[in-house]
Amino acid sequence: YSVRQIIEPHLKMRGQVRCGMPPSSMWMKMKPTLLVADQIGDLLGEKVEDVISAYRSPAYNARCPGAASHSQHMRNVALDLVFPSSSKAVTAAAKELREKGVFKGGIGHYPGFTHVDTRGTNATWG
Repeated sequence: YSVRQIIEPHLKMRGQVRCGMPPSSMWMKMKPTLLVADQIGDLLGEKVEDVISAYRSPAYNARCPGAASHSQHMRNVALDLVFPSSSKAVTAAAKELREKGVFKGGIGHYPGFTHVDTRGTNATWG
């Protein structure tokens, strides 16, 4: 990952609300999700092209259309990822890893990106 890929999602604004960086006490919570993203890339033979969303402050999340009120992004355990492959292929790779027991968490398929989180329980949508 480049520094830009990790930091840029935190600089976005919704109206007058900037997302901001997660509190330092939450930084290490992202590590398992980043490792899953790396493993998805290994399975696809590709690198992450873009991180659309990572941590979201509660105020920022409230302004995101369609965002869950208890979004895993607010816990700093979720990434919305873009790879060169289709989001359908990325979602399939994430599901394969989860079925192998690599992680427990959420996988959401959206047009153009895939949501992956390490919440500890499995959830699938999209």
